[in-house]
Amino acid sequence: MKNTIKNIGALVVLSFLTFSFTGIKETRKDIKIKNSNIVWKGYKVTGSHQGTIALKSGSLNFNKKKLTGGEFTIDMASITCTDLNGEYKNKLEGHLKSDDFFGVKKNPTASLVFKNVKSTGKNSYKIKGNLTIKGITKSVTLNLSIYGNKANATLKIDRSKYNVKYGSTSFFDGLKDKAIYDEFDLVVDLEF
Repeated sequence: MKNTIKNIGALVVLSFLTFSFTGIKETRKDIKIKNSNIVWKGYKVTGSHQGTIALKSGSLNFNKKKLTGGEFTIDMASITCTDLNGEYKNKLEGHLKSDDFFGVKKNPTASLVFKNVKSTGKNSYKIKGNLTIKGITKSVTLNLSIYGNKANATLKIDRSKYNVKYGSTSFFDGLKDKAIYDEFDLVVDLEF
């Protein structure tokens, strides 16, 4: 009986040590920046505008084929407008980069860091993360789908939470048809 208890005790200690020093093998896959795309779309009372913004860097983490994490840095100076041309395009891009909106001289990057990744299906995940814009970090939730070496997501962001006030009815009254809605969309297509 004493030998059986000793054997069970030794087995428990050995199992504990084995599992304690066996780490999860995570693989980091860098995003192919040139093959990836982020489209933004902002809305106002009288219509909308859209354009692109570039990733500076990014990666997704996997345990086998299951997504476990990720982080991205966005190049805020790369904001472009794709629905206007000439003078109006240049004016809008300059305004978006100014302190009225994203203040890219003081805040050249934005970032998203995954904090919690939950599988919701074979290729889909619900992600909670920290989004930082203009030095302000807020929690966001998004859905991300992965197919092979590609991933896509759509994210709705409330700019008023990041102190982007220009034309916002959350900060100013009486804007009427000059109002710009607080929420804007990002449609993200990634290759890794």
